[in-house]
Amino acid sequence: MKVAGRGRILFWEGASLWIMKVQLSPGASTNATDFHSHHAIQITLSLGGQCELRTKDKAILGDVVVAPDVSHIFEASGQIALLFVEPESQSGRAILKNLLAEAPLAPIPEKLIPNLIEQLATACCLPTVDEESLEALGRSIVRGLAGVADARLLDERIRKIIGFAASHLDGPISLGAAAKHVGLSTSRARHLFVEQVGLPFRTYLLWLRIIKALNIYSTGQSLTYAAHEAGFADSAHFSRTFRRMFGVRADALQLS
Repeated sequence: MKVAGRGRILFWEGASLWIMKVQLSPGASTNATDFHSHHAIQITLSLGGQCELRTKDKAILGDVVVAPDVSHIFEASGQIALLFVEPESQSGRAILKNLLAEAPLAPIPEKLIPNLIEQLATACCLPTVDEESLEALGRSIVRGLAGVADARLLDERIRKIIGFAASHLDGPISLGAAAKHVGLSTSRARHLFVEQVGLPFRTYLLWLRIIKALNIYSTGQSLTYAAHEAGFADSAHFSRTFRRMFGVRADALQLS
């Protein structure tokens, strides 16, 4: 990874918003990555900076969406935003259908998210960054690209399952144990979780672990400590999972 980034990452169910200021690493002659791929849909937005996405056959400058598992080069400078969306989520499936239609990457039509990119750029430049506002804008952009309405409130039992999982990330967690905690059978909990959240429980659990590991890492703790505290086998397991999902090394980021 030749690009060093400074910024913050916000996670919610099935997606994450990365606000980054991209700059050259010491000794590097380019700010482009090598070819890489990850399983998330990548939405790249310029917030006053510049960005280009390239596959072996196509290049798009500006705001662009990249399909999951597509090998690509990412080149950027200045302030940008990245939205990673889980392709198996409801929003992810809609974005794949509406914007990509089996294409590896595609430009983002301006009419889909009018003013939202400008609002995001403005929010990032305020003296005090409001993470709740940033997350709300990120969610709005995902909904706009997916063409879906605002998410409904989660079933109380699903909220309790999520809370149970979040409080037990330092050890093994099964859907059966979480379902028992709220008085559901495993099969009913599995169906209801996918219906409500749009993701399988196991996939969502992995997101929770990454969230926790990143939050710990951003406080200055080591990757090894962060990985263990979040329930990963070791830092290598966390690093592999992070790289597979996001196409960059966790230690290439400087988070606030």
